[in-house]
Amino acid sequence: MTRVLVVDDEALTARTLGLNLRARRYEVSVARDGNEALRRAVDWHPDVVVLDLGLPDIDGVEVIHGLRGWSQVPIIVLSGRTRAEDKIAALDAGADDYVTKPYGLGELLARIRAAGRRAPGPGPAPVVKIGDHVVDLEDKRVTPPVHLTPTQWRVLEILLANPGRLVSQRRLLTEVWGPSYARQSHYLRQYMAQLRRKLEADPGHPRHLLTEPGMGYRFQP
Repeated sequence: MTRVLVVDDEALTARTLGLNLRARRYEVSVARDGNEALRRAVDWHPDVVVLDLGLPDIDGVEVIHGLRGWSQVPIIVLSGRTRAEDKIAALDAGADDYVTKPYGLGELLARIRAAGRRAPGPGPAPVVKIGDHVVDLEDKRVTPPVHLTPTQWRVLEILLANPGRLVSQRRLLTEVWGPSYARQSHYLRQYMAQLRRKLEADPGHPRHLLTEPGMGYRFQP
């Protein structure tokens, strides 16, 4: 059964689309803001995302950037924004399709079917080695056993999804704690120190969970 994540803060739109998709035997999950959408995408692994741009916490384009940092799930923007600049920004960020409101249900369903056919098939479980530890992101398990809190898992998942690449402080803070925490860098320092103590052989001289001063953090395989 195809999984569709609907991201829209308009209750009527989300409810109507969800009912129509479920009636056609889609499995549906609804997120009402951008941060919830990013968390749901990690936990639920949708086959298609239908995304509004005008969300109450972070803009939909930022959600696209967040998803594209680790996933190739097809993204269909469903938005009341009709300007060419908005369409270009969404498509350049990584959206696969753009549908404007008000929309024809038949056309949207056809686009969802087409996106579902393009969705990447299931790959191997994401297993990453950090020093002497093996991290299974799908089962949320570390071997040898180490207990990680849900917040520690979320920070680690974002870093491991971007091997070798700089992940900015702002992105981590926004995706894990929300946009109101975008300048609270002390949260990240605390959690990165905790992760290093649990996963690095020498936490004082980390080899894998690296700090890029003033910019962000990097997972070095």
